[in-house]
Amino acid sequence: VHIQAHLEDELVQEALKSGVDLREYSKQVELELQEVERASIRDYIAESENIASLHNQITACDAILERMEQMLSAFQCDLSSISCEIQTLQEQSVAMNLRLKNRQAVRSQLSQLVDELVVPATMISTILEVPVTEQDFMEQLHELNNKINYVKEQAFRETMACADVQHVLEKLKIKAVTKIREFVLQKIYSFRKPMTNYQIPQNALLKYRFFYQFLLGNERAVAQELREQYVDTMSKIYLSYFKSYTSRLMKIQYEEVAEKDDLMGRGPRFFSKPSLKNRNTIFTLGNRGAVISAAELEGPIIVPHTAQKSDVRYPFESLFRSQHYALLDNSCREYLFLCDFFMVTGPSAQDLFNAVMGKTLAMFVKHMESYVSDCYDSIAIFLCIHIVLRFRAIMAKRNIPAVDKYWETLLETLWPRFEHILEQNIQSIQNTDPQKLGFLDTRPHYITRRYAEFSSAIVSINQTFPNEKTHALLGQLQVEVENFVLRVAAEFSSRKEQLIFLINNYDMMLGVLMERAVEESKEVEGFQQLLSARTQEFIEEILSPPFGGMIAFVKEAEALVEKGQLERLRGEEARVTQLVRGFSSTWKAAVEALSQDVMRSFSNFKNGTGIIQVTSAGTATRVSLTKVPGLMPPCVSPQGALTQLIQYYHRFHKVLAQPPLRALPVRAELINIHHLMVELKKHKPNF
Repeated sequence: VHIQAHLEDELVQEALKSGVDLREYSKQVELELQEVERASIRDYIAESENIASLHNQITACDAILERMEQMLSAFQCDLSSISCEIQTLQEQSVAMNLRLKNRQAVRSQLSQLVDELVVPATMISTILEVPVTEQDFMEQLHELNNKINYVKEQAFRETMACADVQHVLEKLKIKAVTKIREFVLQKIYSFRKPMTNYQIPQNALLKYRFFYQFLLGNERAVAQELREQYVDTMSKIYLSYFKSYTSRLMKIQYEEVAEKDDLMGRGPRFFSKPSLKNRNTIFTLGNRGAVISAAELEGPIIVPHTAQKSDVRYPFESLFRSQHYALLDNSCREYLFLCDFFMVTGPSAQDLFNAVMGKTLAMFVKHMESYVSDCYDSIAIFLCIHIVLRFRAIMAKRNIPAVDKYWETLLETLWPRFEHILEQNIQSIQNTDPQKLGFLDTRPHYITRRYAEFSSAIVSINQTFPNEKTHALLGQLQVEVENFVLRVAAEFSSRKEQLIFLINNYDMMLGVLMERAVEESKEVEGFQQLLSARTQEFIEEILSPPFGGMIAFVKEAEALVEKGQLERLRGEEARVTQLVRGFSSTWKAAVEALSQDVMRSFSNFKNGTGIIQVTSAGTATRVSLTKVPGLMPPCVSPQGALTQLIQYYHRFHKVLAQPPLRALPVRAELINIHHLMVELKKHKPNF
């Protein structure tokens, strides 16, 4: 391996390539090495002194380094010692810091404990000597309450120091409870004095509401005693006040009220009384609806003795409003006071309120049940219902549920009575026999006027809080009134008188309903349809005597035209001639007589004028007919008699324009339609 390695050497390869003898070459190399060695020895001998000096220097350095090593070793030992001392100091510092924190924590707790347990002389003197109404007493009472609660908490933790101050705090508590009890009882007893405005001491108690909180937390028996005293006192005060107020209110009610026989279907007994000063109406709303207006609903309550001095009397709904607004106002104030002073909410507040106001509300319910059971004034009952609904909404807006149950009880009493009275009126109309009503004329009947006034009253009141049961009963009442009007109309011998009676009654009822109720009501819509139909029939009825021949001919001819039998009109020349000349000679006198007859027949001037006069519908109808060759359709909307006459005469013109009659000479004698319209529009009924 070595031979191979040497052969690869460059010098060996160069020698081999040059052909040098290796043995000679080896000897030469050896001689060179010996020469180099002898040269090196000579150099060392020449530098021997320097080498010796270097050796001595190295020895000296070695001694110095040894001494430094010893010094560094000493330093290392010293540093180890210092490190141990620093660690010891660190451990001592941590321990001292921990002890400091512990002592600070203990000091904080002990300081609070000492502060809470120590009873200062200022507190003792204030609780014992200062009146409860002073601010200092209130502040010290707060401090005393805090100390008592703190001592209770620490006693539960078995803190031994509590025993040192517990007896002092107990004595102070007893003294404070005694003074508070005397003060609150004095305020409660002041309610009982005659003519006392109890709201003033109530407001005074609210300023010291913490007194009850202190009693509740430290002496519940005394707190219960004060609460019971307050409930007993206020319960009696409210009962006495409202009982007296209700009694005095009822003395200023209208002397004459509705009785069981005062029904729509009965005779006009109630309306025949001579004086209206101290009497209420049964079926007319009048100014009674103002009681539920925003201004009067929450207005001042009625003062009975002032009303008696002025000899002023009121309907029941005004007394009811005054009575229950006083109840609402006092109930709201009392409920808020109970929640604030006695610190109750929810069911507890309701129970406490019931304990205070329960007897008063029971008295109210008994009074209402007694009055309503014998009341036949349906408008008063209905107004009372809506007063209750509005008062209930007011209390809901104020977020006070104190008398919600009472409102429900009232409605459960009032609604059935209102429905009963309404059903009695419906029954009275059903049982009314027209033949027993005595003399009948075509003017509006008093029963229909009663209905119109009553229905408009109920509809106008019912707008804010609509009730389906009320709508159903009014609908039933309307049906019975319509049937009654038809039964009475049947008693007249002629159809003309029947129609006049029907129109007068429908017009009167419609006028009252539109004036005092909602124009879009079902009642208004129903009577508008009835009035329109009967008016159109009446117009046909009054046009028949003077113009019946022409009207009959027009209808016959239009039927023949529609069937395509125009040739049958050729034999009607004589009849047509008579009709044309007769109309031309008599129409003015006939129109005047017709006008006077209409104006005598209808009590409503506006209605009579509308029935007789020419309306704009005549022009519109005439213009529209010129666009349709041949026939004119029957009238589909109510219009004046003269307008209807123009339409019939226009249709007469159309018939005479048909081929079989077109060549008649008498057509030249026809009155121009435009001229006829102008003349009729100038016509003014003379009555």
